[in-house]
Amino acid sequence: MFMKGKKVKTAGDDSTVVAARAVLEGRGAKGWKKILPFLGPAFIASIAYVDPGNFATNIEAGSKFGYLLLWVIFASNLMAMLIQSLSAKLGIVTGRNLAEHCRDSFHPIAIKVLWVLMELVAMATDLAEFVGAALGFQLLFGFPLIVGGILAAFATFLILGLERRGFRPLEAVITGILGVIALCYVFETLIDRPNWAAMGLAFVPPRFDGAESVVLAAGILGATVMPHAIFLHSALTQGRIRVSEEAHVRRLLAFERIDVLIAMGIASLVNAAMLVMSAATFHATGHSDIAGIEDASRTLEPLLGKAASWIFAISLLASGLASSTVGTSAGQIIMQGFVRRQIPVWLRRAITIVPSMIVIGIGLDPTATLVASQVLLSFGLPFVVIPLVVFTTSRKRMGVFANRLPTLLAAILASAVIVALNLYLIGRVFVPGP
Repeated sequence: MFMKGKKVKTAGDDSTVVAARAVLEGRGAKGWKKILPFLGPAFIASIAYVDPGNFATNIEAGSKFGYLLLWVIFASNLMAMLIQSLSAKLGIVTGRNLAEHCRDSFHPIAIKVLWVLMELVAMATDLAEFVGAALGFQLLFGFPLIVGGILAAFATFLILGLERRGFRPLEAVITGILGVIALCYVFETLIDRPNWAAMGLAFVPPRFDGAESVVLAAGILGATVMPHAIFLHSALTQGRIRVSEEAHVRRLLAFERIDVLIAMGIASLVNAAMLVMSAATFHATGHSDIAGIEDASRTLEPLLGKAASWIFAISLLASGLASSTVGTSAGQIIMQGFVRRQIPVWLRRAITIVPSMIVIGIGLDPTATLVASQVLLSFGLPFVVIPLVVFTTSRKRMGVFANRLPTLLAAILASAVIVALNLYLIGRVFVPGP
């Protein structure tokens, strides 16, 4: 599925492709059922949007500023929907993923620099996801963090093994995990009883409250619009359902947009629920100093009961395991696309475990590590988003499917916001303000 040249087809994959072709040709399933064969790629990519880094940034934002930054989550997810749609379109129309287009278009030195940068970004992503899964095991079962890390590694290997069975089984498992996370936060929202009026006022008008809120907004953006997910989505769609007729391509793109809308919509609501839970539970009760996942879990129990703490830990564990699996697969795509090299997926998983185990072993604060990794991710975003916009606007590459003016303007605006927030972050790091 993810590894070019090593795809494995199963009966489930074949039946999905046959059903999709029937729908594109105007026959087959009717009503809502005709959408089903096209659902999957965006759900895998969307796991990156509810990873443990999101837990860290959303909890800190909610505890410190209440509902203030709720609008940032929805604005970030709107940008994510646009960017992921462009990534999917690039793979469908050209049959090549974003990393391969970068390799074909840039100077060899630039390719190597960009590859190294994206590998570092992928490592930062994997660090957040792996530490989050280990922390989930610790919160749920009381294991030492190092034991949780070992269990997380073992569980990730098992999930990655589904790749050998084709794309459909892994899509089903990842979608199921996303459902578990969503259900956990449905229960959390029912338990914490948020202030709906205050939530609405957070959007009127959208605003910040000092430099720290802007830094947290950049962290939310970095935790939402993920570089590795952009590379991955173009690879997930590049050969999943092959069509050549213009009318069929247009229909396929329309269904893929539905896939993105549903998957990213769920991810958006989950992120919002994280912040709402933190705002309603911590900020509203004077616990504005809650900035850590461990503190959040411990404080939830006396405030909302033991069930709330368990639900929180289950959602964190599910998020860490699924996003770590997806991050490893994205790393394979990045290496193959930029330098035409592949290493066994188990070896990549083993290599990327090392930094995470070091962080756990030396006792660094897990939440601080998660937040720092999300800020690092936001630095890599412009180097992914800008090439994506350029490639999908190129008529040479995309033909009649090149971005039209409204899409181009929206993509430029999203890119400008991303670059502006990154420049602000750089300024805060190197020229700290008051």
